[in-house]
Amino acid sequence: MWNRIYALIIKEFLALLKDSKSRVVVIVPPVLQLIVFGYAATYDLTNIPFAVYNEDKDIPSLELVSSFQGSPNFEEVAYLTHEEQIAPLINSRKVLMVLHINRQFSRDLTEGRSGSVQVIVDGRDSNTASILLTYVNSIIAQFNAGWKPEHINGVPSARLDIRAWYNPNLVSRWFIVPGIVALLTLVVTTLVTALSVAREREQGTFDQLLVTPLRPAEILLGKSVPGFIIGFAEATFTILVTVYWFQVPLQGNILTLYFGLFMFLLSTVGLGLMISSLAVTQQQGLLGAFLFLVPAVILSGFATPIANMPQWTQTITFLNPMRYFIIIVRGVFLENTPFHLLINQFWPLATIGAVNLALAGWLFRRRMY
Repeated sequence: MWNRIYALIIKEFLALLKDSKSRVVVIVPPVLQLIVFGYAATYDLTNIPFAVYNEDKDIPSLELVSSFQGSPNFEEVAYLTHEEQIAPLINSRKVLMVLHINRQFSRDLTEGRSGSVQVIVDGRDSNTASILLTYVNSIIAQFNAGWKPEHINGVPSARLDIRAWYNPNLVSRWFIVPGIVALLTLVVTTLVTALSVAREREQGTFDQLLVTPLRPAEILLGKSVPGFIIGFAEATFTILVTVYWFQVPLQGNILTLYFGLFMFLLSTVGLGLMISSLAVTQQQGLLGAFLFLVPAVILSGFATPIANMPQWTQTITFLNPMRYFIIIVRGVFLENTPFHLLINQFWPLATIGAVNLALAGWLFRRRMY
């Protein structure tokens, strides 16, 4: 039995490597997506173009402006002298923000009153605007912390100390790149297994497979193992790039991560075989895979929190295996989450995997003849 399954596995790998379409699916998308998501998909803003309209020009206002000029998040591109210059710069998108300091700013501070600072932000991209305002608030808070103890009778004001656990520098790449491990594993494994049986039917070799001594369960197992191996290899490559290239710390136990990966591959391989059993051609297999992949990624919490979704959408996400593996991979990478705290993610993956493989076997037997 095992010799027959081994021969089928070798045959699957040879067919996969000889087919140009399959080679492209295995190699090109993971590399491109890793580069694109690793570098382009980030919530951090750097070199934000801004303009200064300083009507005061006294020392306190110059100190505040220098705080923005010295920040790596901002880049001054214009110095305004009239209020009428503000709107054209914002409308033309030459700047995302204008820092307006009125002429009473320094006097108000020296006399113990609050100084007024106006920040005008381009709000067409609400996400960018909210992140930008977070940076502005941080710089203003640092300015206040340095000004009050020195100039208001030496008495320090109340101060709020904020500590970010698991990602102290709030680098969005630490949050995004570990999720790419789940994303690429899902994409590659689903596509490879979705094409396996469909490729046999399209090339006319499926009938030859049926006359071999292999039983349906053995054929299904032989089709599954290459997907597992490729998934493990793809995930290992992505993990290595995440740790050694993108410098994302791997805080947790690598065995816990790979146990979660195994459970995740059970689900994705079973799903890919279900699609492949239903597809007659490779084109149908690809379309079926992408029909699942797009909503699976959107509903996984990869980019947007599941808690922000409507309640009915949150319910659907419980059927999505990527939802659970995203929690596992980010928990192991950033939080050093131990095995026992991830059991609530492991057993749904195991259940989804068992159901998917059972359905794939049932569909495969029904469509064999």
